[in-house]
Parts: sequence; structure tokens; C-alpha cells
Amino acid sequence: MTTHARVIIIGGGAMGVSALYHLAKLGWNDAVLLEKNELTAGSTWHAAGLCTHFAHNLTIQAMRAHSVHLYTGALEQETGDPVSFHQTGALRVTRSEDRMDEFRHVKGLGKYSGFDFNILTPEQLKEIYPLVELGGLIGAIHEPLDGSVDPSQATHAMAKGARNHGAKIHRQTCVSDIKQTATGEWQVTTDKGNFVAEHIVMAAGTWAYEIGRMVGLELPVVPILHQYLVTDRIDAVAGLESELPIIRDPEESWYVRQERDGLIVGPYEKNGKPWSIDQVPPEFGMELVPGDLDNVEHIIEAAMERVPALAEGGIKTIVNGPITFTPDANALIGPAFGVKNCWLLTGSSMGVMEGGGAGKFLAEWMIGEEPPMDALALDPRRFGNFADRNYRIDKAVESFGNQFAIHFPYEEREAGRPRFMSTVHSEMDAAGAVFGQAYGWERPNWFAGADESREATLTFNRPDWFNAVARECEIVSTRVGVSDLSPFSKFEVNGKGAERFMNTLGANTPPKTVGRVGLIHALTPKGGIASEFTVVKLAEDHFYLTSAAAARHHDHDLLRLHAVSIGDVSVDDVTESKGILAMMGPLAPQVLTKIANGNNCLNQFKWLSSQVIEIAGIKVLALRVSYVGETGWEFHAPMAVLPKLYRTIMSAGVEFGIGHFGSYAANSMRLEKGYPAWGMDLSTERSPIEAGLDRLLKLEGRQFSGCEVLASRPVEMSLKLIEITGEGRDPFGLHSVLSGGKVCGLITSGSYGHRTRKKLAFAYLRTNQFASGAELSVEICGDVSAAKILDRPPYDPQNLKLRQVNGNKAE
Repeated sequence: MTTHARVIIIGGGAMGVSALYHLAKLGWNDAVLLEKNELTAGSTWHAAGLCTHFAHNLTIQAMRAHSVHLYTGALEQETGDPVSFHQTGALRVTRSEDRMDEFRHVKGLGKYSGFDFNILTPEQLKEIYPLVELGGLIGAIHEPLDGSVDPSQATHAMAKGARNHGAKIHRQTCVSDIKQTATGEWQVTTDKGNFVAEHIVMAAGTWAYEIGRMVGLELPVVPILHQYLVTDRIDAVAGLESELPIIRDPEESWYVRQERDGLIVGPYEKNGKPWSIDQVPPEFGMELVPGDLDNVEHIIEAAMERVPALAEGGIKTIVNGPITFTPDANALIGPAFGVKNCWLLTGSSMGVMEGGGAGKFLAEWMIGEEPPMDALALDPRRFGNFADRNYRIDKAVESFGNQFAIHFPYEEREAGRPRFMSTVHSEMDAAGAVFGQAYGWERPNWFAGADESREATLTFNRPDWFNAVARECEIVSTRVGVSDLSPFSKFEVNGKGAERFMNTLGANTPPKTVGRVGLIHALTPKGGIASEFTVVKLAEDHFYLTSAAAARHHDHDLLRLHAVSIGDVSVDDVTESKGILAMMGPLAPQVLTKIANGNNCLNQFKWLSSQVIEIAGIKVLALRVSYVGETGWEFHAPMAVLPKLYRTIMSAGVEFGIGHFGSYAANSMRLEKGYPAWGMDLSTERSPIEAGLDRLLKLEGRQFSGCEVLASRPVEMSLKLIEITGEGRDPFGLHSVLSGGKVCGLITSGSYGHRTRKKLAFAYLRTNQFASGAELSVEICGDVSAAKILDRPPYDPQNLKLRQVNGNKAE
């Protein structure tokens, strides 16, 4: 027997059932869910059921908030089935000033999204949680809308809602094979017959890795054992007049919530235990593994010191079972790379907390053909081939151990590194580079001097590397600096259809003349900014594209699917075979004159043009572009010859005081020039018009994704470059902007501008709440500083420095 459906979902936990419910509710009621065991088998049934709004990302915060919305009444009202949500609120306590800064940062983010978090003194904490011992605590954050839900009841209520909308659920149906047919349909083989559908959703949770391998995907997910203890009756708890809030101590790495007249305590040890990494036992379903109290005893003891009543209750139950972790602890939600109509909804370590919202998020993405909010933190394509077995294990263990870690700005976590290194990595290291990671690539963030430490203390205040970055900006603005940009994603587009491919790729037209360079933003069907490409026309049928390092699989998918729709064109990912060195600064032309083998190329090297030149016997594609606001070039060459090219540049630049600069300096300088960044300031949520990219938008007589809707799309936000004029902290991103004491916008990126000595940021302001000329302020970790909109970039607004070569203006 073969059953046909529009979509098949594999996995009957909270995530999969939520997707089924929301797809059916939105009209895709020809949907089928397959579960090998019973609904909630895996991690859902043994989850503690905690729900929170606390998050460092707006999309994740909104996803969690929708879960709470469902559990606090919407599901029961629709289906008639209770879900036993206890809206007790939640607390996070701390002894750390850095943690208090984090609390204030999240409070500010919540202010923008409409969720009130309260910062408490120890005395206020005691009023809300009378059983807490205050010793050493300096404060807390209170999340009044949080609580806990019965995971099984919530999942079964969503299942009932899905069935009511026409969806089908097949329990005790084990998937053994998945194939995509020649027509693009998915054929799923089970022990109860075959199923065929246009779309497939992998929501298998604990079994995600095995299900992924059936379609050739190596999903970066690892089950890790998490245990919690349920106590017997505790008199101090039973005697309370109202239910206790959930309480967490991030420093000691535990949570406690009330369970009837007792308590639940859940510890997160630093060294988590991966379980059944490559294959879950076939018989495993609604089982647990034996408890391991020795491994978490010290954490439980710390919890008892903070909540002494815990020690009064004997152990009623030990729950120890697997939950899945990804390398960054965020779920995988969205399209699988390189596989049409294959969607992922898995990898959440907080499947019940996020499940209700995650299912809605994916359903709206599938039906609307674009994510409902910025998906960068969730998109499965944020991981590439670098996420092999060792990487996913090392990073999952790290993520588990950092479940309660402070989320500092500019944090770089070390597990699983290095993966990709450019061929000048050792040269950068010798020059003092302090590396960060971008899509598996090691990338210089900043350069330490010979007598400076490469270790920097993480902080919400001005960082240790501030002076080093200032030095790099001075090198670039007065002399000449070199940076390794090899992690950029790089693609080649070839074929008879290449011109048509580029003409229909995005909002701007491609360069018309061979050798010219342009910028194109590919859009979503509703006109949001999907990707940003620097485009070089190498020949009539040959284009070279670069984009953000983090966008590699995302952009390859976008280009590949576009090529299929055009025909007669090929797209090749050449990221690993080509390297890039940037040489920027007022003395860069003199260095180029020395190394270009006597070629008199400068006079013909116009701004936004490219040439193939020879340097030290190496053929180099040189691009006359600059992201930092100084005259300069990008040199693109085979990765194998990059060390020779680097040595030639550095040797020739000695007399000109050549130095290095990293990504932090580049970020500072691009803000001074008013250049928005993809992934921060540019996202699918905002249109090119809202982002202020009108000059790169050409609509007349053209066809591209999103073209027809741009004219009628509402302009709800407007991206502005602002200067924070008040005293206080430097901006780093996701800070609320206030006008008249009310939230009117959000900072998407920010930094200190060393050349202009200004604190700068990009902010989206709500057009219906902001009046031109109104006084603005910005809240950064609780500190409110005055701010103003800049009507032009504060550094070289006429682009004179960009266009000069040897003191002469080069058009």
C-alpha cells in the first residue's frame, strides 16, 4: 500500500507534532506524521517541561514566546485538552557582575520585543523565592511569564489539533529507507507500507543523525545524557501559599522547579556524556538509562546550599535520558543543504520549550517560501562539511557544558578548532594574529604586538584588544595594512545562460563591462534581503561572486536553485581553492607599483574595476574595492600560491610601514563608512528600501525574486547610522533605541570608530514611532546614553580617499 501526501514528517516528539499541527492549521492538511514508537518517545516524554522567554536572539525569543502562548491557553481553548501549564515565572540568580550585565542586556532586548524582564536585588529575590539562601548573591533577573508544561499533554494536544485540521498520524511505523524519485518526490519506506510526498520534514530528535544519513546528510547532532532528580514531599514546599517560580543558578549550573509538594533539580555538568553517537539502539523508545549521581553530586550539593529545602526531601526518581545538542546548542530549522524539499526540525536541546514555536516557524517557512523572521541562528546551512564526527561531538559536549555560560559579545569558543586554515595562517600567526572562527575557517580578529598578550578577558565593557584595534585602524588610514579574507565564500558562474542568470539574480543589475565590479542583493519572494554578492564580470559568459563566509552553504543553495530555473549555466563553489589578501591604505598604490612587475596598471585601475595582473610570477585577479573606506585592492589567487603573494607584498611594503588588520578593525572602519553588514544589518526581515539600499535597486523592465512586491511592500523600518554621544559603553548589537522614553528601534551592529573617535551603530527605527529630529537614546546593558542620527557617514563622506591613487582621483 502506498499513501500519498503533500508532506511527510518523521518524528512524533514536540517538534514534529508542532510542525504537523501548524502546517495543517495553515492549510497544508494533506500532511502525514510517522512515529516509530508512541508520540513523545525519545526526549519529549522525559523532559522537565521548562519554558522561558529568556534568549539572546530575537528569533529564538519569539519562537519560545509562541510556545508559551500555545501552552497558556491557545491549545486548550482550541482542542479542549489540558496541557497543565504552570505560569510561575522564573528566576536566574548570580554572584557575578558580568552576569548582571548579561541580564541587563537581555532585559533591553526584551524591551524591544515586548517582554518585560525585571532586575532584582537580593532582597527582592527573597520576597519572590522565600526558600532561597542569599549568601554571595548580588542580584537576579525575573522572567514573569515563564513556567513549566506537561510535555506529554502539550504534544498530544497539538496532535489532536492537527488531526482536527485533517492531518494524519501513524504511530508504531518505523522508517527504514528514504529516497527521492526522478520526479523529485520523496518515497519513504516503512514497516507499514510506503509513503510518497512532495516535501519531507526530519524531526526525529534522538534519531536525527540516522534519519539524515538515509538521504545522504551528516547532521551535526549528538545525543547527550541529561539527568534530573525528583524529590519526595518537602514540608517547606508543601506549606507555601503559592507555587514557587523556577530558579536557576547559572554559575553553579542547575535549575530547580516545584513538582507538587516536592522539587526537581536538574544539573548540567561541564563534561557531558555523549550517548549512542552513530546509532541509537533499535529497541530504544520510552526508556531511560541508569542515573549517574557521582558525576553531578557536586552540582546538586551546590543547589542544596542555595535552596536548603532540597536537602529535606529524599530522592523519589532519577530521570536520565538523551537530549540532542548541535555545535552551538541552537536547533536545526529550515532547508537541508543541497536536497530539494527536504526540511530539518531537529537538534533542539529544549524541544518542549521551543517546540511549539519551532513548528510554527518551519511551517510558515515551507508555505511562504522564506523564513518568517531572520533564520541565521537556526538555518541548518550554518554548518558545512567542517562539522564532521569529531567536530560535532566536541562542540556538542562544549555546548552542553556551556548551557548556562554567559553569552559575551565577541566570544570565540575553542572546541573543535581548527578546521579550515588558509595557506597564510602560519604567517598571520607569526604576525600576532588572534584568531576567530567563521564557517569553520580560522580568521584573524585582531593582532597583538610583540609585547602584548593574545589572551583577552571577555566583557560587556571595553575589551582588552581595544588599543590593538586602534593601532590597526591607524595603520590602514595612514600607511598600508594587509588582511587575510580567504574565508569569504566564492563562486564561479559559467555558461551560455550566465548573463541571464546574473540579470535575474537580484535587485541590482550585474556589471555590464568585462572587468567591472558590482554589488547585488538577492531577495526573498516577499522582498527581504536573502544574500549579498560582490560580482566581477570576467567574460561575457563568466562571473565571479564573493559573499559572507557564514553564508557559504546558504548562498550555494540559492545560486544552485536559481541556475536550475535558468538553464545553460553552472555554479561552482571555489571557496577552498581560492584565497584572498586585502591591501588597504593611502600607501597601497605605492606597494602595488613595486610588486606589479613594472606593469603600469594604476592609471587604468578605476574604482570598482578588476584586472588580472602578475605579481612575483603569479597571475592575480585584483579588485579595486574597499570595505574599510581607504584606497586599496583585494587580491584573489589560488590558495596554493597565497604564501608567496603574501611575502612579496610584505617585503615590498616594509619601506611604507606596512602592517596587518583583522576583522574587528574592519568592522570599526566599515561602520565609519556607513556600510551595512549581511547577517547583522541586512536580513530577510528587511527590504532593500528599508535598509537604505535604494541606489542598488533597479526595478524597471526586470524580473527577479521579490521584484513585483517591492513597490507595494510597507516600509515599516528604516536603517539609520547613529552616533551614541553620551558617556557609557560601546555598542555591540541588539540594544533598544528609545525616543521619548519609548522603544522605537533596535541596534543591529555597533562598534567604536577609531578614526573618527565616535561610538557608531546601525539601528532599524520603526517609521510609525519615530519622528524626524526626535531625541534618541540607546540602552546598553542597562546604561542609557544619548544618541543622534547621522545624515552622512562620519568618515570621508565624499569617498575621496577610496578613489584616490597616488594623490589623483581615479573614477
